[in-house]
Amino acid sequence: MAGKNSKKGKKEKEADSCPIKVKLLEGTAMKNESKEETKSRCAVWVKSSTLKYEIELKNMQIELMKLQKHMKASGMRILAIFEGRDAAGKGGTIKRITAFLNPRNTRVVALSKPSDTEVTQWYFQRYTPHLPAASELVLFDRSWYNRAMVEPVMDFCTDEQHKRFLKDVPLFEQMLVKDGIKLFKYYFSVSKDEQARRFESRKLDLLKQYKLSPVDNLAQKLWDKYSVKKFQMLNETNRTITPWTIIRSDNKKRARINCMKHLLSSVEYEDKLEANKLTPDPEIVNSGIYEIQHMEKHLFKPKELRG
Repeated sequence: MAGKNSKKGKKEKEADSCPIKVKLLEGTAMKNESKEETKSRCAVWVKSSTLKYEIELKNMQIELMKLQKHMKASGMRILAIFEGRDAAGKGGTIKRITAFLNPRNTRVVALSKPSDTEVTQWYFQRYTPHLPAASELVLFDRSWYNRAMVEPVMDFCTDEQHKRFLKDVPLFEQMLVKDGIKLFKYYFSVSKDEQARRFESRKLDLLKQYKLSPVDNLAQKLWDKYSVKKFQMLNETNRTITPWTIIRSDNKKRARINCMKHLLSSVEYEDKLEANKLTPDPEIVNSGIYEIQHMEKHLFKPKELRG
């Protein structure tokens, strides 16, 4: 009996030594899916959707590496702009896109507020040095579109500056496209409730606290004002040559995968996956014109407007 109790106690001790609350690094579940049980391993249950996501994410990242190889050979230039409200999932998507790409040909641009000198310059001047050269993929984590939403809502620019920007930006972007840059404009649309949940999560997670900012609470308070500016922005800047693509991002994992699919399906490169494997989910990815139509229909029903 003593021997049995000793073995039982040993097993309980081993079980107790397994961490109960643990957040697996992305990709861990997929790597260990077929591993055999051993004494040194600890069983952790994961959702089947997590495994599916990790497998699909890896496939998309491999496709992005193929695209980068093609860009290096052809000199193709790609500029992807990521816009949306705070905590919409822009940064997380950019992180997954760039994870395995050669940093020599990939750049992420996330500019801080303009300096005293930059404030006196032509508005687009501080962005132009960051445009892609041959073979480069450049991703803007927020861009010149700060003047379309954040700046007018927070009174960081005048009404005249805002109106002038909306008239000038289609011409500026048209110049980029006609010069050969492939331009993608992604707007990440998050709901008000999900944004509030993510703000709260940032307060509790030490690894996310660098994302906290004084404007987080204002983002909720000024939600309707942001909606009005979003509508203005889409109406004035969604052009045939430079369209917006809307990414529904309440589910961050689906948003990441489908944003990658949209980008990859829009560009030709060697050894590309079959079209059906790169087709974005229409529940997640919508056109700018579709979003404008939705907003026109619900403009006087703020609670029915998407983020």
